[in-house]
Amino acid sequence: MKPVRRKAAGSRGRGRAGARKGRRLVQARRKPRAAQRRIRVNRKGKPGKTDSKQSTAWKENMQSSPVADEESYSGPPEGAGSPPVVSVIIPVMNERRTIAAVIKEARKVHPSTEVIVVVNGSTDGSAEAARRAGAVVLEYDHALGHDVGRSIGAMSAGGKVLLFIDGDFVITAGELRPYVRAVLEQKADVALNNYHGPRRRRQVHNVVLAKHALNAMLGLPELGGASLTAVPHAISRRAMTVIGTEALAVPPLAQAKAASAELDIRLVDRVPVGIRNRKRQSRERRSPLERLVTGDHLEAAAWLIGQRGRRGGCTDLLRKRQHCEVR
Repeated sequence: MKPVRRKAAGSRGRGRAGARKGRRLVQARRKPRAAQRRIRVNRKGKPGKTDSKQSTAWKENMQSSPVADEESYSGPPEGAGSPPVVSVIIPVMNERRTIAAVIKEARKVHPSTEVIVVVNGSTDGSAEAARRAGAVVLEYDHALGHDVGRSIGAMSAGGKVLLFIDGDFVITAGELRPYVRAVLEQKADVALNNYHGPRRRRQVHNVVLAKHALNAMLGLPELGGASLTAVPHAISRRAMTVIGTEALAVPPLAQAKAASAELDIRLVDRVPVGIRNRKRQSRERRSPLERLVTGDHLEAAAWLIGQRGRRGGCTDLLRKRQHCEVR
């Protein structure tokens, strides 16, 4: 912005008319700055405070709008007109150091891409960093809980393909494009990371075991330990409709619903997220997150049993249980 020239203190001439004109110029030049302020969208009611997805507050937020009184929406991306082809959804909590690089790669996955960043419980300026990088930002003052940001981001997504990644480590656009192509060109409904976790150990991690067990229950043992729990993964808009955005907050449940609906679930490329993000792995071993993710798989198994019977659809063959009853 060029500075407005002011008349020298001792000069005469235009007097009040010149002063008024000068004020108009200053006001005119301030308008673009005002127009750049973030748009705030309000609705009645405030979400309850929560730091886990077991709370129902986040469901209330999602029923009518992905944002509420104390949240803010940065508005649609510049040049928004026709719906995007790809929506990249990134839940974020205190990822200011990495989020700009993550968004930069995400925006390159397809010529028509929107990037939706769900910032929750952040205190390090992650939201502003995401806005500067060109993302649509949904901002929550409080933490929403593990994976809830995926559901909220999906509700705001307009793309034919929904690609999910995390904000704490960078995955290159070249690594992400195969997931988009699997849905757009190969017509897959769910495109999974072909990553199964470390299996050749004396003691296999409980989450890795849970992933394999759930896929076996679903009748998809060929998936091994591949799961919607791991990023990156992509789903079609059809899959989102069938699964439901609410179930995306519990990835194993979403996977169970996709399999039960006989959606096309495919393994794509392998992105070794465990190696890429060793800090998170170490943090998760010391936190309750392992039990949470294991519980997510148990929830999915319970849902499956409710749908298919107490054996989850597995045969009992010719077992005559009545002869084992104690009389």
